[in-house]
Amino acid sequence: MTAKLNPFTAAPQLMKSWMSVSTQVADSLERSLVELVKIRASQINACANCINMHTQEARAQGETEQRIYLLSAWREAPCYSERERAALGWTEALTRLSQTQAHDSDAYHALQTHFSQEEQVKLTLMINVINGWNRLAVGFGLWVEPQAAQAVRAAA
Repeated sequence: MTAKLNPFTAAPQLMKSWMSVSTQVADSLERSLVELVKIRASQINACANCINMHTQEARAQGETEQRIYLLSAWREAPCYSERERAALGWTEALTRLSQTQAHDSDAYHALQTHFSQEEQVKLTLMINVINGWNRLAVGFGLWVEPQAAQAVRAAA
């Protein structure tokens, strides 16, 4: 990790808790959907660290190159399910919250159609988690290789 500040050494207990919450939230939905959400939010936030990490993790879980490459243009690409489209739309609405008025949007209506109320909360928490990681990584100039991140998660 090369960073302006290493949050794991600056606030180890809080970062351990943050890592634990992050893992719990990620484990609450299907892995393929979670990785798509993480990648899309990271693209919007221009977080190279998280794009690098989550595209590698998606590939390791069997995600196709086509779906990874087309993610920034998911609306025009036919390779995503309606559930994935609803999740990606909600991801964009929340990641761009100041611009979207998410609670009164088409994205919210699609979310209600394809996700139970419990899943809506889980997905919203997942979007919050990745946006938080994006802000930590971009703000502090973090770069963590995916293998190192796996070791940190395992230790948490």
